Amino acid sequence: MSAPRQPKRGGKPLTATPGAAVRVEAARALARIVFDGTSLRTALADANPRVADPRDRALLAASLFEASRWWLRFDAAVALLTEKPLPPKAREIRALLVVGLAQLTTLGLADYAVVASCVDAARALGQPHYAGLVNALLRRWMRERGELEAKLDADPVGTSAHPRWLIEAIRRDWPEQAAAILAANNREAPLTLRVNRRRATRDELLERLRAAEIQADAHEELPEAIVLAESSEVSRLPGYAEGAFSVQDGAAQRVADLLDLADGQRVLDACSAPGGKAAHALERAAVDLLALDSDEKRLVRVGENLARLGLRAELRSGDATLPSTWWDGRAFERILLDAPCSATGIVRRQPDIKLHRRGADVAPLAALQGRLLSALWPLLAPGGRLVYATCSLLRAENEAVLAEFLAACDDARALPLPQRYGHAAGSGRQNLPGEGGMDGFYYAVLEKKNA
Repeated sequence: MSAPRQPKRGGKPLTATPGAAVRVEAARALARIVFDGTSLRTALADANPRVADPRDRALLAASLFEASRWWLRFDAAVALLTEKPLPPKAREIRALLVVGLAQLTTLGLADYAVVASCVDAARALGQPHYAGLVNALLRRWMRERGELEAKLDADPVGTSAHPRWLIEAIRRDWPEQAAAILAANNREAPLTLRVNRRRATRDELLERLRAAEIQADAHEELPEAIVLAESSEVSRLPGYAEGAFSVQDGAAQRVADLLDLADGQRVLDACSAPGGKAAHALERAAVDLLALDSDEKRLVRVGENLARLGLRAELRSGDATLPSTWWDGRAFERILLDAPCSATGIVRRQPDIKLHRRGADVAPLAALQGRLLSALWPLLAPGGRLVYATCSLLRAENEAVLAEFLAACDDARALPLPQRYGHAAGSGRQNLPGEGGMDGFYYAVLEKKNA
């Protein structure tokens, strides 16, 4: 299967031409992502200040996302094109070749411009002896693309650009939907906004966006959601500075409905950072909310996000598995456990997950999720509800965790969820990537029985 063409979004001083300079930054950032384990978002944020022109920054972002998304396919193509593997010291050249293949194939940029700029970039990377190789390999791809892609398509890893362990896990857990999931993961996610109802109405924000010639539409299901036709620099959108909206996928916006909030309730957001769901809860009702996170730096970001939106909550750094170290003994009417997970439901939004996550990560994550449930349940008041959510597709992290918890907990019962939340999955429901235009997300609602 050929990688589809898609419309895309919006160190040291470089001596290369502008076109080559963007490829240099893309190659350096991609090498960090692939070989050092740096997140795509971090690598892009670090590179952006060295790219002055907004159009070049857009090309840098598109190149990094596509090269990360299709790395497993295009790096295999590089292996087919070279007579022997590139040495470790040529990792930025290897990354540059993948950037070039992504620009030629999925971004559909002009062949001549891509090849010429990548050749110049090889020189600017301090490896001029690879310039001829870069030129030859990219031109050979252009000549022999059909034959080379047929070879890549012989292996599902090459076809889908997913690691083998994840392909097998998706096929095991979702056999009928596996092909659609893999395809959805390789499509760019839309940019979805959540209107802050305390600062604006959806119609007001839509009017402001359209006045700025930004194509935007109201989400069909979610009352506060707006979907943009194209990605954009969020901080430059109308209403951002005054806190009229947040960026939040529709799947995550559904959580607030499940909490069934009312004014005056005491609410715990147990793994709060970056604070999007806490903010949504505070926008919905005048609740007494404790935002807890184990990462103090990320908790600072929660506070910053709430401040921009004009919202207030108690912020506390602590380990949710050890309530004795931070809980004051007062019960909560609502608990949100947006549990740490494999993030396999948001690959389309964070394609570097395919490069960084390992199959061996799943069992420890599931064990942590179980410990979190067991630790937080005693903090819930009788008649209260706990919403368990993950952005994972894997049954081991979702229905299996819930089944084990419910089997051991006599005073907990799972509430039925409407079909719109996705496929029935044990005690909850699973939205799969792309369904409803949203990310992959698991939901379950547990109610504590009255004594």
